[in-house]
Amino acid sequence: MIRFYFNGSPNPTKVALLLEETGLPYEPIAVDTRTGAQFAPEFLAINPNGKVPAITDGDTVVFDSNAILLYLAEKSGQFLPPAGDAKARGELLSWLMFVATGIGPFFGQAVHFKHFAPEPVPYAHERYQYEADRHLKVVEGHLAGRDWMVGNAYSIVDMALWGWIRMLPFVLGEGAFDRYPNVKRLCDAVSARPAAGRAVALKDRFTFKAQMDDEARKVMFGHLKKAG
Repeated sequence: MIRFYFNGSPNPTKVALLLEETGLPYEPIAVDTRTGAQFAPEFLAINPNGKVPAITDGDTVVFDSNAILLYLAEKSGQFLPPAGDAKARGELLSWLMFVATGIGPFFGQAVHFKHFAPEPVPYAHERYQYEADRHLKVVEGHLAGRDWMVGNAYSIVDMALWGWIRMLPFVLGEGAFDRYPNVKRLCDAVSARPAAGRAVALKDRFTFKAQMDDEARKVMFGHLKKAG
């Protein structure tokens, strides 16, 4: 059985969505990153980078959320372009990596400097807010006149994007969805799926530390240990 190491943050949630969509049997294993569970030796043996999500599938280990999405989609034979459609495959891989190298990192840094930096850093805040907005404008334009990111079908690219865009007000502020109606339409379409509700609710079956206190900050943002 697949063992799924997760918490309720965007990257694990999009993997939870795919697991729920495919119906693949899995065991969820909570990793409380605010208490430092991601740095336990047994977890580092699975993901040396000390981040969630990760999965084990028998002897196979996969970490990084978009790598997991691709692995699970191929394993299940679902939410991918038809076999032999090289054009659609290229499009899927391109947008999947766009989310992996653009949306995820820039949204993550935008959130950090907006909400969690111990002191204001105006340049960093403006830089990452700008890049989050710029990437969203690319997606907004791509979605004009189409329902899904790749071809005419719901795919792992939509799931990868949904993991982050459902948090858009937290990233860019209240009212952010008003600026990207096509993005909102996609987010709403995915969120309405029963599997999405189950994916979001998965974290509620476990107890995670709720407070982002000084100890949690030091655990999650390692450079603060040196500063302290």
